[in-house]
Amino acid sequence: MIHISLSGEVLFYMGALPVTNTLLTTWLVMLFLTFGSFIFTQNLRFIPGLAQVAVEGVVDGLHATFKSILDEKVNQFFPLLATLFLFIIISNWSGLLPGVGTIGIKKQITNAVTSTHSTEPISQTEQTEVEEHSSRPFDIPLFRAPTADLNTTLALSIIAMAMLQYWGMEALGSLNYLGKFITFKDPISFFVGLLEFISEVGKVISFTFRLFGNIFAGEVLLVIVGSLIPIIAPLPFIGLEIFVGFIQALVFSMLLAVFLSIATTQTHH
Repeated sequence: MIHISLSGEVLFYMGALPVTNTLLTTWLVMLFLTFGSFIFTQNLRFIPGLAQVAVEGVVDGLHATFKSILDEKVNQFFPLLATLFLFIIISNWSGLLPGVGTIGIKKQITNAVTSTHSTEPISQTEQTEVEEHSSRPFDIPLFRAPTADLNTTLALSIIAMAMLQYWGMEALGSLNYLGKFITFKDPISFFVGLLEFISEVGKVISFTFRLFGNIFAGEVLLVIVGSLIPIIAPLPFIGLEIFVGFIQALVFSMLLAVFLSIATTQTHH
């Protein structure tokens, strides 16, 4: 039976903190980016090697892309935008790595069905549950793409929107920036401010569900296709998911760049 879960599944607890498979993969992605950045910056050369050329090409390409939107303000926002892009794209692609979603752990059935000392008759439902449990190689995948969990995409959206509000207030002044949301000059201005506030909340929802929906849908598609024809059929879909993972990371960071450009340049009356 195909097992699909909307949220990350708990592997173990660290005190009161439930560690899910998506959280575990998130930590691994963060370690990869952190140590990768450290190792790369320790070996920079005047005459670059192939790896340095590739990494510098990615950074230069991102910088040029964001500069086309932000102009002279690109250096201020580039660290956040590039970090979000790299984290999201690695998180998206991590779900395609061998072992992710195919290696897991077995849960223990703790009800009376598994007890050899139980004298109660086993119902058909309980018997089916035991048979399904024993037929599955694992119950919980050990690793899962972080962006296939709504909690991760919501956290990224909140971070992005919080920084958007901060930089907007820094550029235009707190009172001037907040004035576009709260104004009592006249009923029309008040209504427009209310629409602006709803629009900001809508950005969080849009960022969250766009990224989650695309990555989760791809995960489900690969699981279904892989269970039907496990060898050749998934290959075209894997290629498609590589492309989708790149596009979603680019869309997330570029939309934030557009919002930053608007929030830090427009004047409010």
